Amino acid sequence: MLALIAGRGQLPSVVAKSLSTRPLVCSLEGNNPEELTCDICFRLETLGSLLQDLRERGVEAVCFCGAVSRPRIEFERIDAATMPLAEVLQRMLRPGDDGALRAVIGIFEDYGFNVCAAHEIAPELLPPVGVLSHRQPDIDLSDCIKVAMQAFREMSDADEGQACVVFGQEVMAKEDARGTDAMLQELAKDRRAPEPAASDPFFWAVDQFSASLDSVADWLSGPTSKSALPLGHNGILLKAPKRNQDLRVDLPTIGLNTIEGVIRAGLKGMVLQRGRVIVLELDQVIHLCDQYNLFLVVSDMA
Repeated sequence: MLALIAGRGQLPSVVAKSLSTRPLVCSLEGNNPEELTCDICFRLETLGSLLQDLRERGVEAVCFCGAVSRPRIEFERIDAATMPLAEVLQRMLRPGDDGALRAVIGIFEDYGFNVCAAHEIAPELLPPVGVLSHRQPDIDLSDCIKVAMQAFREMSDADEGQACVVFGQEVMAKEDARGTDAMLQELAKDRRAPEPAASDPFFWAVDQFSASLDSVADWLSGPTSKSALPLGHNGILLKAPKRNQDLRVDLPTIGLNTIEGVIRAGLKGMVLQRGRVIVLELDQVIHLCDQYNLFLVVSDMA
């Protein structure tokens, strides 16, 4: 029997639907998944009791999926079954996501549970390599990827972020603990809402020319800050996991919300690392990219 340790978002529901037998759904208090009924809601202060309960129910494997906010642990509420884990729970309070995740995984493995990855259960979550959109990249992505990979190394060393925005040869934004959506929202400030690409090639060309004029006007009006890019710019979103990350949990994930953020931020496309970024609702994601003339590329990013 498999238990989903489910967080917020659509991913737990997608994983559950990929299983032939309904899993036991467990959710950390305050992080309930979408479209999925929780069987067990728990707190970290009662994690030991949860582990005992899972054993008694015949659970042999667990899958961590979905977004979880770092909780505040009230040590006075730790129950007797969790008391032996108090030292590990204290380590989880330290800054950095990877350390906390490794600590949690270690606890479950020490109790004899096999930890499965969401994309192992639902391999369709990983998109195929190549250009998935109608639009082809109109620049050499190799230099862009090289710049991004250096940023990812720096972000990994700081144990934060799995995405960045590259504009030319410069990193214009890095994801922090707030996530990709917050980073894109910052870039979208003071931008007017974009329109879908026109079906008529002539009108599409007119729109592109107008965007270029807007971009020139922005540049002439003064220097652009690091947190805001000019209209009509060539910014690209790149996503990849941290170095030495346990790929069974916290794999970077994008969905329609991400694409909407890319549109509002005025970026021209995205590059995802092959086999290491989950895409929810892939067909709809591609359709939205085509609708707004964005490119979507899955690359080795070597």
